[in-house]
Amino acid sequence: MKAARSVPVLMYHHVSPSPGLVTTTPRNFADHMRGLAAAGYRTLTAAQFAAFLGGESAPDKSVLLTFDDGYLDNWVYAFPALREHGFSAVVFLVTDWVKDGPRRPHAGESAARPATPDHNECKRRVADGRSDDVILRWSEIDAARADGVFEFHSHTHTHTRWDKTCADSTSKREALGGDLQAARSVLTQRLGSCGDHLCWPQGYFDDDYIAVANASGFRYLHTIAPGANRCHDDPARIHRIVVKDKPAAWLLSRLWIYRHPLLAHWYAGGRAN
Repeated sequence: MKAARSVPVLMYHHVSPSPGLVTTTPRNFADHMRGLAAAGYRTLTAAQFAAFLGGESAPDKSVLLTFDDGYLDNWVYAFPALREHGFSAVVFLVTDWVKDGPRRPHAGESAARPATPDHNECKRRVADGRSDDVILRWSEIDAARADGVFEFHSHTHTHTRWDKTCADSTSKREALGGDLQAARSVLTQRLGSCGDHLCWPQGYFDDDYIAVANASGFRYLHTIAPGANRCHDDPARIHRIVVKDKPAAWLLSRLWIYRHPLLAHWYAGGRAN
C-alpha cells in the first residue's frame, strides 16, 4: 500500500441551495463526493488523522472532511451525500447553539425538507436567540453519529473572540478557559465523551489560545491556514483547505497539490507547513 505523504483537511461550512458566503450547493457537494469516490479517496476519522500526525502511516489519497459551526444543512444535504459513498466527516459544534427537539427530515426522505437560510441569515438568527432554526439538534447529532457518518468535536461553547472582548491577557485566558470547559462539559454530558480536537472560531488563535487549549485537554487544533499536514507536524497548527462552490474537478486538482508537501508549500504562498 502506498502511504500518504500529506493528508489534506477540507473545510466546509454550509451545504445548501441558499447561495452566500462559505456555502457549497448540494449539487456541487454531491459532485465532490462522487469525485472523491471515483478517484479512490478515503476519509479518515479524527483519531486516524491524529495517528497520522503522530507518525503512523495512512493510505495515499486519505483526506479529512470537516464542517464548522454545526449548521442544520449539514444534516439535510451533506449527511445523505456522505452516507451514499460510505464517507465520514467531523463537525465542530458551538455547543451553546445546539438545542433539543425532534429530528428534521433530510434529503432523500419523503417529508418536506426544512429551510436552510444563507450564512448571513443564519448569523442573524443565532444572534437573535433563534439558533434552533439553523443549527443541528441533539436528535440529529445522535442519528448522524449512530450512522457513523458524522463525529462531533468542539468549536467552543459560545464562538466568542475573547481577544476582542477582554482587556488583557489574563482575563482573555480565563474567559477562553471557561468557554472551553463549558463546551467539554456539554459534549461529555450529551455524547458521553469529548475528544481532543478543537476548531478556532473565525480561525483566530495566538500563543495564549494554544496554551489554554492544551491545558483544557485539546491537543489537535484546527486553523484556517492552508498547507500540507505531514507526519510529525505540529498538532497545534493543523492546516485546512477552504472548499469553494465549484465542481469536483476543481477540488480534485487542489487535493493533488496538497497531497504533495513541496507543492502545497509553494501553492499556499510559502507559509511554513
